[in-house]
Amino acid sequence: MTAATAAVARVTRRRRPLSLMLTVAVVVLIAAVLLSLTIGARDVSLATAWAAFTHPDAASTDQAAVLSRVPTTITGLLVGAALGMGGSLMQGMARNPLADPGLLGVNAGAALFVVLGMSVFGLQQPFATVWLAFAGAGVAVALGYLAAAASPGGATPVTLALAGAAITALAGSGIAAIIIFDQNTLDRYRFWQLGSLTGATPETLAQLSGFLMLGAVLAVFSSGKLNALALGDDAARGLGVQVGLLRVTSAGAVVLLCGTATALAGPIGFVGLAVPHAVRAFAGTDYRRIVPLSAAVGAAFLLVCDVAGRVIARPGVLEVGIVTAAIGAPIFIVLLRRGRMVGV
Repeated sequence: MTAATAAVARVTRRRRPLSLMLTVAVVVLIAAVLLSLTIGARDVSLATAWAAFTHPDAASTDQAAVLSRVPTTITGLLVGAALGMGGSLMQGMARNPLADPGLLGVNAGAALFVVLGMSVFGLQQPFATVWLAFAGAGVAVALGYLAAAASPGGATPVTLALAGAAITALAGSGIAAIIIFDQNTLDRYRFWQLGSLTGATPETLAQLSGFLMLGAVLAVFSSGKLNALALGDDAARGLGVQVGLLRVTSAGAVVLLCGTATALAGPIGFVGLAVPHAVRAFAGTDYRRIVPLSAAVGAAFLLVCDVAGRVIARPGVLEVGIVTAAIGAPIFIVLLRRGRMVGV
């Protein structure tokens, strides 16, 4: 066994049976779905929620409350899973457990192009803006990686983070310039940029779910090879990995997942950072485990945050992007204090 192969074996060592971890994650996810369907301005029982689907009663206001939460719950499932998977891929690509979809300015680039669409073309519906979100995320990834690769040390975790910070700042200044001179766009953007699960309709979810499925397939396809990439580009090539193709595939998955999530719910932060890192704590460093588990945990985390926003601001709703930031920021500070986790 070569040194590189032995290193991969150490990286992919098992800590707990994958079936057990997936079972626990699915149970937590089901609990989060039940909370999302039953808790809000009008709380209902589990029996009422079950009856809403098995024995519908058009005259029941409680059942109507349950059914009105179904699109929000599905949106939370899709967006949370997409951000969790996207964050885990970014951490694998950057070889940095503290990376997230914002590392290369993915969310900022998507947001900039969506705001341009709002201002120039008057676009508002997620299916109309998703193409702009894809374009913005793709441009941000390309510019960030090219800028990092052009540095003397190449595309290292440090140069990728610095390039991403520059792209994010550039996109942020562009957004600010647009909304300062366009009051209508400012009014729409103020709500959208908070991050919300309430804007998507069943038709929109049906239209955009295909993009998320394609991104998920690419993410799972790339996950195993990210283990070799953690050893460095040269070692990965020695193990037969086509590094360039892997990065393109992974970046494509991130663009599809995070671009669609941004179009559906706005720029929601910290999910792509905190969830994969938490998953790594009990699942090990094998990306074949981290990617699917991050999808389940990310969906559950976002739904719980959305429920917390309903409870805190009852009878109104505190936007989920605010709640994830309030919970995620302390986690991020804790991770920064554990400096040894910045690199792999």
